[in-house]
Amino acid sequence: MGTIPNHTPKPHRRSTLFYVVLVLATAGAVIAGLALLLNIAQRKQEAQSPFYRVVELNDSIEDPEIWGKNFPMQYDGYVRTVDQKRTRYGGSEAVPRTPDQADPRSIVAQSRLEQDPRLRTMWAGYAFAVDFREERGHAFMLEDQTYTKRQEVAKQPGTCMHCHASVYVPYKKLGDGDLIKGFEKMNQLPYKEARKLVSHPVACIDCHDPSTMQLRVTRPGFMEGIRALKASQGVADYDVNKMASRQEMRAFVCGQCHVEYYFKGPEKRLVYPWANGLRADQILAYYEETGFKDWTHAESGAPALKAQHPEFEMWNQGIHGRSGVACADCHMPYQREGALKISDHHVQSPLLNINRACQTCHKWSEEELKTRAETNQERTLSLRNTAMDALIQLIGDIKAAKAGGKTDQQLEQARNFQRRAQFLLDFVEAENSSGFHAPQEAVRVLGESINYSRLGQVALRDGKSVAGTD
Repeated sequence: MGTIPNHTPKPHRRSTLFYVVLVLATAGAVIAGLALLLNIAQRKQEAQSPFYRVVELNDSIEDPEIWGKNFPMQYDGYVRTVDQKRTRYGGSEAVPRTPDQADPRSIVAQSRLEQDPRLRTMWAGYAFAVDFREERGHAFMLEDQTYTKRQEVAKQPGTCMHCHASVYVPYKKLGDGDLIKGFEKMNQLPYKEARKLVSHPVACIDCHDPSTMQLRVTRPGFMEGIRALKASQGVADYDVNKMASRQEMRAFVCGQCHVEYYFKGPEKRLVYPWANGLRADQILAYYEETGFKDWTHAESGAPALKAQHPEFEMWNQGIHGRSGVACADCHMPYQREGALKISDHHVQSPLLNINRACQTCHKWSEEELKTRAETNQERTLSLRNTAMDALIQLIGDIKAAKAGGKTDQQLEQARNFQRRAQFLLDFVEAENSSGFHAPQEAVRVLGESINYSRLGQVALRDGKSVAGTD
């Protein structure tokens, strides 16, 4: 019987294999460590150099695409504001339309007038009763204002450009280098003439200093409005670009346009009515003191007011505003791009971005946070409908009383109640958060509106002065 061969490795072979494996493992660890150190060094370098200077920017370059060469990540977000996404109670869905010579748009937002025909009655005799659609992203802010049917029924002034276009450079050119003079000149131009002077919707230069990238306010209306507000609070000669903190500026650059305003006098100067404060009733009191009206209501004859988009004012009354949470914290939350932390320039509803917009501070599930927000909005809109019904009933009663022979003197008190009820309701209606920015304040304002509508009906019924006139 043959001998079985012994294949057991000899001791020196095992030892050699062990050392080879050890050397390879050590080399791998060294390579991995060096790769990690190199990556860390690269990320540190990225953090020290937040952008690469591809082009030289200055105070005359308004085209955001040129800025985007230095800031491609921010620009990528900016161009995404063409998205049309709807939340449960806000935003817009794309509605196709056939382009024509007067309006080349192939997509628009859905009509709010078709959604709620009562708005036509509220705004009877005013351009908004002809065309009023859901808001779309910043990319459409100039286009939608240029082609709205409101342009066909009202002679709008160049003042409208203040919030619908990138106007910093056009103002400076029109004013020969003086921003305020250019602002004043454009205000007085017919809309179509002013439209020829602007080329872009809101752009990088409207919110950033090109040499430092620091946030800045470029809208004269806000500069003057916040100065008047601060004066009412005992702060004289407030200069927003010198005295505001960086966190305040993260709200102020949005508040340049997302505000209530009116056109003052024949020069159509844009004024933010904040001399008494930012609450709806304080703004109403300002209008009462100045005797301003937007139009005479076509059905009731009331001296009516049209509220605009007072997101800044309403945000100031809410828990986020009072806690120092700025607009950009929720609508432009920070995001990580490599080693960089940048603001997301895809401006949109926080409910479309709950993880970064809300969960940074609120440690609940996305579904829970969404439910809380929608509950506040649902309650606000429910009371809004009650206020709308009350107002429409008052308008109908005034119209009937007028047809029945009541004089202007006999209708004056009811008309004034309509003016107040309508403005307060419209203040919440025009504010694009559906009550979310300040739920308690929105409900308070709507309660006041309902009360004024009912007082107007009482004045018609009793034919005598009613408490609550002053």
